[in-house]
Amino acid sequence: MENSPRISFDNTQFAFEYKSDKELKKARFLFSVMGKGWLVQIGSRLTPWAIKVGLPVKGLIRNTIFAQFVGGETLQQTAAVAKKLGEYKVGVILDYGVEGGDDGEKGFDHATEEFIRVIEYAATQPNIPFMSIKVTGFARFTLLEKLDSTMQQLEGSLMKRYLTAIDSLPAAEKEEWHRVRLRMMHICETAANKGIGVLVDAEETWIQDPVDALTMLMMDTFNKEKVVIYNTIQLYRHDRLKFLKLSYDAAAERKFILGAKIVRGAYMEKERKRAAEMGYPSPIQPDKESSDRDYNEAVEFCIERLERIGLIVASHNEHSSLLAAELLQKKGLPLNHPHVHFSQLYGMSDNITFNLANAGCSVSKYLPFGPIDDVIPYLMRRAQENTSVKGQTGRELGLINKELKRRGV
Repeated sequence: MENSPRISFDNTQFAFEYKSDKELKKARFLFSVMGKGWLVQIGSRLTPWAIKVGLPVKGLIRNTIFAQFVGGETLQQTAAVAKKLGEYKVGVILDYGVEGGDDGEKGFDHATEEFIRVIEYAATQPNIPFMSIKVTGFARFTLLEKLDSTMQQLEGSLMKRYLTAIDSLPAAEKEEWHRVRLRMMHICETAANKGIGVLVDAEETWIQDPVDALTMLMMDTFNKEKVVIYNTIQLYRHDRLKFLKLSYDAAAERKFILGAKIVRGAYMEKERKRAAEMGYPSPIQPDKESSDRDYNEAVEFCIERLERIGLIVASHNEHSSLLAAELLQKKGLPLNHPHVHFSQLYGMSDNITFNLANAGCSVSKYLPFGPIDDVIPYLMRRAQENTSVKGQTGRELGLINKELKRRGV
C-alpha cells in the first residue's frame, strides 16, 4: 500500500478542534506551570495534605488540573466528555479511580460492583469500547505480594508457578484468593456478555506475577472467539518483551487470542528505589533507548501476528504510534483493523490522538473519573510525569501556542 497517506502529528487544527479558545488558553497556563519542576514538587506534597485536612482547595483543583486530565466526578459528568470526543471519532477507555482495601473484604466487593456498574454503563454508549481495572482494587496487596514472592522462588512456567504458590497458601488465604478469582470472573463475564473490553492495569513488579497469571486464566476463558481481556505489558521492564512472546506461545497452545496493551511504564522511580534499598537487580531498563527499542519491537511482533493478538498501542511516543500505523499500511491492512487500537491519556498528546482518528485509526482516550479525593494520586502522577518526561511539557506547550497563533488569538 505504497500510496497510503502519511500520517502527520503536526496538524494542530485536528488536534485541538474539540477545544474552545478559552479551554486552550487554560491548558497553556496549566502546562506552563507544570514546566516548573520545583512548583510541581511543592504542589504534589501540599495538595494531598490540603485535601486531607479539609482546606477549601477542591474548587481550584476541579477547575485546573482535574478538568484537564479527568472526565468528571461521576459517570454522568464523564458522559459529556465522552460524547464530545465521540464527535471527533475518538473513543473512551473508562477508568474509575476506585481503590478497595480500606474496608477489607467489604471494600473489595464494593470495588467489584463499581467496576461492573462502569461496564454496564459503557455498554449503553456508542464510543466506549473499553474500561480498565486494577486487581489491587479487589485483592489485598500483601496477599498478592506473598504469592509473588513464592512464585519468584519456583521454577517453570508462569501458570505452573502460580498453581504451586496457591497450593502452598494456608486454608484461610486459599479461601481469600478464591474470592479474588470469583470477583475477577464476575467482572470479565459481565464484560464478555456486554461486549466491553477489560484492560487489566499493570502493577508493581513485586505483585505482578499473580496478576499476570490471573489475567492469563481469564483470557483462556473469555478470549476464545474475540478479545475481551487485555493484559498490560510495561516495556520499561527489561524482561517484558520475552514475557510478551511467552504469552503469545501460551495463547497459541491454548487457542485463545492474546490481548496485549503495551505501555512504556509507570513506576520507574519507585521500582529503582526499592531495588536499590533491598539489594536486588533493578527490573527497569538501563536507559530510555532500551525501552524504546523493546517497545517498537513489541509493536512489530504483535502486528506480525494479528490473527492471535489483539493489540492496544498505548503510547505518547509519536514514533511508536506512527510505526504501528505504517506497519499496518505496509502489510495492506486497514488502519482500523479490529485487532489494533491506539490510546493516549485524556488531556495529553491530542496531536497524536486526533490525527490518528482523522486518518481512520481506531483510537481512544484513557479517561479517569471519580471523586476528587480518589483521583488525587492519579493527578499528582500526571503532573510529575509532565515535568519529568523529557520535553513532554515543552511539546504540549509548543503545539498549543501554534494552534492559538493559527486561530489568531
